[in-house]
Amino acid sequence: MMIESFLQYLQYEKNYSAHTVESYKNDLYQFKEFVSGDSAFHPETIDAMWVRRWIVSLMDENYSPLSVNRKLSSLKSFFRYLCKKKYIETNPLGNIRGPKTKKPLPHFVKDSDMENLFSAWNDENTFEGERDKAILDVFYTTGIRCAELAGLKDGDVDFQTKMIKVTGKRNKQRLIPFSDTLKGVLQSYINIRRETIESPANNAFFVRKNGKALSNSIIYGIVNKRLSEIPHLSKKSPHVLRHTFATSMLNNGADLTAVKELLGHASLSSTEVYTHTTFEELKKAYHQAHPRA
Repeated sequence: MMIESFLQYLQYEKNYSAHTVESYKNDLYQFKEFVSGDSAFHPETIDAMWVRRWIVSLMDENYSPLSVNRKLSSLKSFFRYLCKKKYIETNPLGNIRGPKTKKPLPHFVKDSDMENLFSAWNDENTFEGERDKAILDVFYTTGIRCAELAGLKDGDVDFQTKMIKVTGKRNKQRLIPFSDTLKGVLQSYINIRRETIESPANNAFFVRKNGKALSNSIIYGIVNKRLSEIPHLSKKSPHVLRHTFATSMLNNGADLTAVKELLGHASLSSTEVYTHTTFEELKKAYHQAHPRA
């Protein structure tokens, strides 16, 4: 079946994650169900009208514009694949546009709040305390993703050059520098880890007391718990610290292209959302400070 062939292409040729492939699968089979139900699916019979009807049906079912556009993106990728493989002659989605979305500004933590959190850290010299502090500092100082931190190995952290090797989406690797401050925090964690654990499993850098690597969910729980100490913070996830890193870099004069490379974004448009955040901060400062604002 063409859908299954496309999913295998995503998994084995494009190296998409299992989670991403599953999302494509759900979207495409939802479209198939809309078009043909239990009958055979013939993509060559699909025209723009079918796609527009599907979009309308999704909106009628109260899907958000963001969700509809994601599903539409899956469908566009599928039909581009069919054209590439010569299964169909023309792409019926060439001129199809999804509903307009209003992108929310990323949530981030103020630098002063992060500094206060680290200054008030009250369980240093314990394994969990040193580990958790190192985890939050890595997120805040490097902007890496939760899955990237979970996958760090001992060999990925070079204390001599102060560089972290990160394996990101689609197995792309990048090097991120870190500060002397973070170096000290990481060394404190490694020292107490050596006293607590004889040999971490699979050379994992961040581990539990039993030596096993931390899962994404455990890391999320650690960050959520620690950020809960900051008052009035609505979002408390590792991704908020990624947003915080990017916002701090741009607010302090970093080049947008450099921030893009550090974050591992595929395109500059993904990074540009943080410029809107900095503009909002500038507007806020202006209205608070200028006598005629």
